[in-house]
Amino acid sequence: MSYQIELRHLYYFKTVAEELHFRKAAERLYIAQPGLSRQIKYLEEHFGTSLFLRNKRRVELTSAGRSLLQEVNLVFDQLHRLEKKMERIASGKSMALQVGFIGSAIQAVLPDLLLHLNQQQPEIDISLNELSTSRQLDLLQNFDLDIGFVRMEEPPLGMESLPVLQETFSLVVPKQAGNDQRQLTDFSASPFILFSKEYSGSYYDLVMSIFTDHHFQPKVALKTVNALSIFTLVSQGLGVAIVPSSLRKGYHAAVDFIELADIPQRTTLSVLWNPRNSNPAVPLFIDTLHKALS
Repeated sequence: MSYQIELRHLYYFKTVAEELHFRKAAERLYIAQPGLSRQIKYLEEHFGTSLFLRNKRRVELTSAGRSLLQEVNLVFDQLHRLEKKMERIASGKSMALQVGFIGSAIQAVLPDLLLHLNQQQPEIDISLNELSTSRQLDLLQNFDLDIGFVRMEEPPLGMESLPVLQETFSLVVPKQAGNDQRQLTDFSASPFILFSKEYSGSYYDLVMSIFTDHHFQPKVALKTVNALSIFTLVSQGLGVAIVPSSLRKGYHAAVDFIELADIPQRTTLSVLWNPRNSNPAVPLFIDTLHKALS
């Protein structure tokens, strides 16, 4: 086998695999269709196997073609990361950090922490992504996310965590006079709007334990992963909610917060990371976090 495969051959193949139409792929690549067909035929001869099944009506990938597409996508993903890395180096940012967070983190500790990190480690280029806890876990395990801000009692197997904030819960009710004198049991017949298990399974179970301690089963009318959605629905009289107390900052909905300070439950916001992640920015972030917390 010769090794005269060039990057353009793989890009041509990738484009045809995405379009499954030679004319459309040729138009997208700004080349003639016969020339594109010759490039694909060259690839097939090089690998000694058909990559596409063609007839007058349709084009399909063969099993070999599907396998090659997976590998080619990895090649171009790596090239994309390399380009970004070179851009960061050219701009003085030698490292990058992908940070995921749940909504309450941005109201609690994340802004101050990022300011501290930028002062201590200005060479790190940070990208922020608001994600549910379950989505963060998936991305951390696949090394597509470097740092996560989550709410969970214990880190999953293979992960490490550091608690950054423990806080009380608050009851969220439509704004009206006299709310500060009301208790959770006063709303036992009301529909509740809660963060779903996608937000965090252990957090959801913790909230449900609050109702258990107060001897009633809530009528859960709606679930969401977005705090603003909860506040909007509560302000419109569609129910009441229980949220981490830090969420009372940063939103301007027509709701009142009643802090449930006398209950034993507390929710902990933690930083989560994969210790097998080889990104050198991760230990720098964790070290800066330790310093900020101390």
